[in-house]
Parts: sequence; C-alpha cells; structure tokens
Amino acid sequence: MRSNGRAARHVKFSIAVAWGAATLGPFAPAWSVEPARVFAAGSLVAAVNDALTSSGIAAADFAKPVFGPAGALRARLEAGEQADLFLSADLAQPRALARGHEGTYVVPFARNRMCLFSHRPLGANAADVVATLLAPDFRLASSTPKADPGGDYAFKVFAKADGVKPGATQVLEKKALLLLGSPNAMTPIAGKSPAASIFLSDRADALLYYCSNAADIKREVPDLLVAPLPAALDVPVVYGMALLSDQPGAERFALFLLSEKGQAIFSKYGLLPLSPAPDSL
Repeated sequence: MRSNGRAARHVKFSIAVAWGAATLGPFAPAWSVEPARVFAAGSLVAAVNDALTSSGIAAADFAKPVFGPAGALRARLEAGEQADLFLSADLAQPRALARGHEGTYVVPFARNRMCLFSHRPLGANAADVVATLLAPDFRLASSTPKADPGGDYAFKVFAKADGVKPGATQVLEKKALLLLGSPNAMTPIAGKSPAASIFLSDRADALLYYCSNAADIKREVPDLLVAPLPAALDVPVVYGMALLSDQPGAERFALFLLSEKGQAIFSKYGLLPLSPAPDSL
C-alpha cells in the first residue's frame, strides 16, 4: 500500500464537518502520478462505474476497477496486491485492513437492505417467513460468509430468526446453500449473473441477498418476487470505505462518493444514502 501523508488537513476537516463522523484520514500532497486503483464490492459495479464517469475526474487517472466479494478482495490486499481505495459492502473488511496501518480510517458511505427473492410469496409477517424458510423441502440460498459480506448479513438474519421461532438459527445455518460469493460457489450460466443463474438452473427456491440487486436480477428472471425482510428479521447493512494511500485521484473520488451527487448515484442503483437529502429534511 502506498504511504499515508499528513498534509491537506482542510480536506479531512471538510469531511468531518459534512458527515459529523469519521474522516478519510491524513492526506498527502499529490506526488504520485500512477492511476488510482479501486477495489470494490461486487454489488457496487454499476454505481462505481457511473460514479467514475460522473465525478469529473479524468478516466486516465484510474486503473480499471477490480470488483468481487469484499472479503475475498480484502484477502487479496492482505496477500500483497495494491489498491488506493477499498469500497466494501460492510465495515468489517475495511476495518481489518485499517488495523495496523496508522492513519487509515474507515468511513461509512452507503446503506443497503436484505431481501428475499423467490418465485412465490414467502409470507406476510416474520412468523410466516420463518416457517416457510424452515420447511424441510424448501431450498434457501445465500452468499458465503467471510468471503462475501452478503453471506455474513444472511447469517445475522438467521441469528434473529431465533427470536421468531426458537431453534430456527441452527436449522437455517445448516440448510443454507452457499451458492454465491466464493471460488467454490456455483458456476453461473454463460451470459447470466450468478444470482439469476440460481433460479434459471433451479438450484434454490429462494435467495437471501441485497435488495439493491433486485432490478438487475428481475431483468433476467422477470417472474421473481422480491420482498424486503420483515422488521423482526431485518439487519443493518452499512457499506464502508478505506482510503489506503495518498493517491490524489483516489482521494477526490472518495470525496465525490460522499457528496450529494455521489449519494444520488447510489440511490439510483438501489442503495440507500447515509442520510436524507437536505431538501427533504
């Protein structure tokens, strides 16, 4: 990772004022001319590509972004690959990178929700949903914990299911089909997304996954029903970034993602901004 600097304190101050929380960390003068390297969660492909185009930063200032399950990307960085900005679907992965790297901070930048995708209604309330998921012949798919935050969030949902039906957590963890988010996951149908392939190849009856993916998955599988989780099962889904170097393009892009325009782009692709727009307050 490129070293962090101590200059440009006004940039750090502006983020703290704007968000009333953590900063992106100490910044350095723009000595580097290498293109910025962005590693980002797979659920951010459309949003990040749109943001790169809309940010006003020259395309030549960026290498081609690397997308994938955030846990797997974090492991690649820890193994020696280089990135200037890491955008994760959770806070745990960037926090793991920040540990041991003084001056690297983790900043929340967007939110999401977990949804159930299925060909049939799964229930009107938490009790009905849990009863359906627990049915012995009901095949429930999720992403892979540790490799992909989507899987970690799914297992947090399973943990909450015990409050609806005692003993549900153990059953759901055991029966969950980990079909996404790891090298050992299922191979998607050629030309189709991994999530859509689960249904097109009849590998599961339901998928617990990010709500932001609903529009893309339904374009491939139009008859799917998509339902946010009932309140009793819902878990907070918070995306976090870590600025890993003093690369100026990466710094500018991180700030853009936190701007009103950047937050609007996340909303455009089904994610939730950190807070309401000022004109809605």
